[in-house]
Amino acid sequence: QVQLVESGGGLVQAGGVLTLSCAASENIFNFNAMSWYRQAPGRQRDLVASINIGGITNYAPSVQGRFTVSRDNSANAIYLHMRNFISEDTAVYYCNANKLRRDYWGQGTQVTVSS
Repeated sequence: QVQLVESGGGLVQAGGVLTLSCAASENIFNFNAMSWYRQAPGRQRDLVASINIGGITNYAPSVQGRFTVSRDNSANAIYLHMRNFISEDTAVYYCNANKLRRDYWGQGTQVTVSS
């Protein structure tokens, strides 16, 4: 059973920086892609950024140029480097991994932006 554990959330000021981590329980090259999603209160869960097995990244337009997804193969982990926060970034952030057409999710980590 794949396990994903997020960490690094918290309270951050508008314009600030924060990095989220997602540690996988197995080799990340077992996954077709790994992604970060977020869900704000009363909203659907939306894709923020993804990185596929080839290292190709993809970003939601709302975070393009502010957020960067990266991975550490030796640590079986991905990261979301975030900067220039705005209030709309407040949400629970989830790590996702896709393997054999099945999605696996972490428990989520809260990011709250203060003005």
